[in-house]
Amino acid sequence: MKRMLFLCLVLIGFQSVSSQEKLTNLVELKKNSKNEIFHNLGQADKKGGFFLKGYWVWDNSVIKGEDGKYHLFSSCYPDSIPFHPGWMVSAEIIHAVADKPEGPFRFVNKALEARGAQYWDGRSTFNPQIFKHKGKYYMFYVGSTHPFEEAKHDELTVESKWCIVGRSNKRVGLAVANSLDGPWERMDKPILETEPNTFYSFLTSNPTMAINDDDSVLMIFKARAYEGNIHGPMSLGVAFAKTITGPYTVLNNKKPVFDAKITGELEDPFLWKDKRGYHVVFKDHKGKYTSEWGGGVLAHSANGTDWKMDNDPKAYSKTIQWDDKTIEKRGQLERPFILFESNKPRCMYFSTMDGEGGFENGTYSGILAIPFLK
Repeated sequence: MKRMLFLCLVLIGFQSVSSQEKLTNLVELKKNSKNEIFHNLGQADKKGGFFLKGYWVWDNSVIKGEDGKYHLFSSCYPDSIPFHPGWMVSAEIIHAVADKPEGPFRFVNKALEARGAQYWDGRSTFNPQIFKHKGKYYMFYVGSTHPFEEAKHDELTVESKWCIVGRSNKRVGLAVANSLDGPWERMDKPILETEPNTFYSFLTSNPTMAINDDDSVLMIFKARAYEGNIHGPMSLGVAFAKTITGPYTVLNNKKPVFDAKITGELEDPFLWKDKRGYHVVFKDHKGKYTSEWGGGVLAHSANGTDWKMDNDPKAYSKTIQWDDKTIEKRGQLERPFILFESNKPRCMYFSTMDGEGGFENGTYSGILAIPFLK
């Protein structure tokens, strides 16, 4: 009995050291980082963010309203269907509100609901990004449709008809409102269609924009090309419009600015502009630049088409520190979004999932908020 007790105490000691080592490693990694995002990220608010019981929650775009509150736009769908590929066939964009940027956010209403298979975005809407410009609110998002009945849990797989058709119908769209509470008026057609014999011949998705004072817009978007009858890997391209409603023209001679076959797969871009130029943070899908599958990368550009990775590219890690000092490696940490106030980063948001990694291993998902150090 004494021997067993001794072994238990030793194991507890090892676990404590292990946790302390994790804390030390993460803190030292951030302290020594020269990356302006990673170095200045604080601790995740354990009681903040946004989680909705009974639903998968994903995507995050936050804006401060005229009411002084913080408004979050996400997508959600019932957790009675698989997380992946459920978002492609059954998601709706929802609106939540909080008194402070870290949350917790509370559900307010549905911003974009399903509206019928005959519409290009009639069966699923997701990936919102919200802007206020000259008195109006603009929501860029992704929509899709399919002509099938609602899928049952075991029917909905990546190889199923729902996923194949839903994925191929993904397009970038735009909705406009006078209030964050809506109603949102959607455009009749996508603002960024596919085009044969290009890197975006199969789908357009995951838009992120910088709106300039002259109403022009620079957009980074994710795309896939047809390779025979199937799609190829994810690449990122740039489009431009003289006005917010378009038309949008793909730049760089209709070639990707981040070609998956050269830079590796990068996704979930978040774009912003300041006096130094354009900046983008995105997910390093296979760890090419961060040595961490799913970690974050920062890149810079003077003109929006010629990009260079940051000298210290790692912008965030899937391993986070909570505000109770505990350390956790999240199963998924994606869709980075930064809230700026007075031209300074205030809070960074992520879509997150528990588990050991892989969408099939998570039991819940939601929005995580990490404030920047003051």
